[in-house]
Amino acid sequence: MTYVTRLLEGLWGLYAWAIFLLCVLFSLIVVTIVPGLGRRQRLTTMTCRAFFVLSGIPVEVKGLESLPEGHCVVVANHASYIDGPLLKGFLPPRFSFVIKGEMRDIPIVHFLLRRAGSRFVERFTAAGSTRDARQIVKAAKGGQSMVFFPEGTFIKAAGVGRFRAGAFSAATNGEMPVVPVAISGTRRMMSSGHILPRPGRIRIDILPSIYSDDPAFADNRQLAEAARQAILDVLDEPDLLEKEAQ
Repeated sequence: MTYVTRLLEGLWGLYAWAIFLLCVLFSLIVVTIVPGLGRRQRLTTMTCRAFFVLSGIPVEVKGLESLPEGHCVVVANHASYIDGPLLKGFLPPRFSFVIKGEMRDIPIVHFLLRRAGSRFVERFTAAGSTRDARQIVKAAKGGQSMVFFPEGTFIKAAGVGRFRAGAFSAATNGEMPVVPVAISGTRRMMSSGHILPRPGRIRIDILPSIYSDDPAFADNRQLAEAARQAILDVLDEPDLLEKEAQ
């Protein structure tokens, strides 16, 4: 990579950050003053999509017709800081996001996400994790559509890791289908440890639903593995569990 190319990428990265901060500021105003969760969800969806449009980031979405008309649980691979805003901007506004509990420690971010309908899961204390899981299952039984990143976090190395069972427990208890979603391109754009994003193309593949009541699945672990394999089938990244087994 030449010096000029690095300079141009750096300038674009600063521009993208400026657009992102403006979108965050607008979202904070929206979630503070706009009444009604549905209105706030629609406006934050528009704002997240505007970030990608104004930054000139091409996003290709395939398979929107695969989303059920009714409630469902979306599960996606996690590769970058960008994944959350990406799906918020390009999935229907009705989806609530399940976020790691550490976000509660960042007051502004917690306020924005909570007012936009997100739910939080504690990962490090048994009591907190159990409490949050009960609340998510209750929301699922109430028919709330949710988005999970079941790997829990992301790493710099390419690949798809183990899926935690929480998303699939919520789907089973709520009697909702699971919709696997494969995200490509965000790892290169802004992976773990990178401060400035790099320009690139992003693709979202929305895959056919997997039904949690299918008798082929003996438990939620098998349901989780079916969703994980569906994502791996279209994603050009390795299976990290296979690497662990070697």
